[in-house]
Amino acid sequence: MRVLKSTFFAVAILGLAWVLPAQQPRETLAWAPLPVQPNTWVAPNKPIWRLSELLAAHKSQANWRETVVSDNTLHADYVSMAPGTKTPRMFHPDNRAWWIVEDGQVKFSIEGQDPFIASKGFMVQVPYRNIYSMEVVGEKPALYLEVNIGGSPLMYPADEQPPATPGFNFVKVRISGKGKYEGGNKPYIDFSQVVAGTEKQRRFIADDRAVANIIRGNPQHPKDSDKGHFHLVSSEFWFILEGQIEYKIGSLPIFIADQGDIVYAPSQTWHRATFAGTGPSTRLAMNGYQDLLHNYQPREELEDAKP
Repeated sequence: MRVLKSTFFAVAILGLAWVLPAQQPRETLAWAPLPVQPNTWVAPNKPIWRLSELLAAHKSQANWRETVVSDNTLHADYVSMAPGTKTPRMFHPDNRAWWIVEDGQVKFSIEGQDPFIASKGFMVQVPYRNIYSMEVVGEKPALYLEVNIGGSPLMYPADEQPPATPGFNFVKVRISGKGKYEGGNKPYIDFSQVVAGTEKQRRFIADDRAVANIIRGNPQHPKDSDKGHFHLVSSEFWFILEGQIEYKIGSLPIFIADQGDIVYAPSQTWHRATFAGTGPSTRLAMNGYQDLLHNYQPREELEDAKP
């Protein structure tokens, strides 16, 4: 009888050990610090850069560059290059860089890869210390968003003449090591294949210093009381790949972003992105951490609110 009782308790305890992990709460309530005076947008950052306004501002120019994001996490420029324009061969010393092509055609030549032509919807990336160059092909200018890590400089191979850079002299150095396409990263994704369902990848950039997530869905109707979430350490910004996205950021009036627009939320600022329009829409969400903490409202603040 004692043996049976011992066996029963052992089985019961073992069974409880299997049950308990499943019963543990997946969410934790915590206190998160938010500044008394909400963070603001520091130029050139602003809630939304509308592509239509950028194109109007540079209407007579084939070659132009406009910084649309710049902070201690990420940096992004909207760039137009005239047909036939070719960049020098270059590389980033310690960080990945990436591009989203909005218009025209760009030939990418990346060390270790066969050259390829990227057109509208292509997302291209290059790991650190991999030499690359870009050339506009076709008969019209190429327009793209160029993204890299905040404060990341450019270097050039010794057989390339560096461009004049105010405040800097280029000195010859010895270096070694190169980044790789690993952890889900690959040279490019054609967004049209995501739409067609033949490209399954959802995370375009997966890096210890940066993340870019492809987020696609159909129109939603969130509750008015839903403030979304905020990040304590990193800002976040979005490139609208398709359709329309509705944004609620801090105390700003709700606004709609269209394809090609750039939207930016400072760190420690509530923000909510919602699929809008009449059909599928997609945003490329970019921030500085792979497992970035999302701070949401307690559920009881939303339970009784009407949608």
